[in-house]
Amino acid sequence: MGQIVSRVLGVYFVVGCAVLSHAQVPPSSAERSGYTGLLAAAARGDTAQIERLISSGERTDVRDGQGRTPLHVATFRGHHEAMRALAAAGANPNALENDRYDIVTIAAVADDVPTLLVALALGGSATNVTSRYDGTALIAAAHLGHAEVVRTLIKAGAPLDHVNNLGWTAVIESIVLGDGGPRHTATLRALVEAGANVNLADRTGQTPLTLARARGYTAMVRMLEAAGAR
Repeated sequence: MGQIVSRVLGVYFVVGCAVLSHAQVPPSSAERSGYTGLLAAAARGDTAQIERLISSGERTDVRDGQGRTPLHVATFRGHHEAMRALAAAGANPNALENDRYDIVTIAAVADDVPTLLVALALGGSATNVTSRYDGTALIAAAHLGHAEVVRTLIKAGAPLDHVNNLGWTAVIESIVLGDGGPRHTATLRALVEAGANVNLADRTGQTPLTLARARGYTAMVRMLEAAGAR
């Protein structure tokens, strides 16, 4: 039995490393130094220049080599006024860059609640399917243990039980890609209290409760049991 559990945990460790290695990538300093026009203004958070460039005819949907728009770039940099100026000029708040991240997921992964609130106010959707894993911002935040982001996304209508192409929900990711500590436990609590399905199993038939028990995550086990998990 111990060998089986070890083998299963090993599989989750390998998959988890793969997920981390394919996380979103903000513009590097080299990329930013090569930007011109709206991309450069967005990276600096230069709202006045953004407005001048748009008035002169620059398009808000220009993209860099990774498919990032000026709005993506401003979001990565946390430039709220630049984000607002771009959106007011027609920038698409639900556009995806090459790795299929939108501004809501960018802010969620960064654990940046103020920027997330701006992204949502500009029309970014918490329901978007994003990333190469066909996930959501909620799943990404649960994976990272960003509890306040998770609560914010839940309020914005994020789908609680979306299953990504790994076969995992936000509940499962908070367990198998977490460390069982306070942040991931608080994340799981937010999901459970919001009504997430605690009995949706992964592709191997393992439920969240089984997965938490296998890892010795006592607080999570107690929480799941109290919520009726099997």
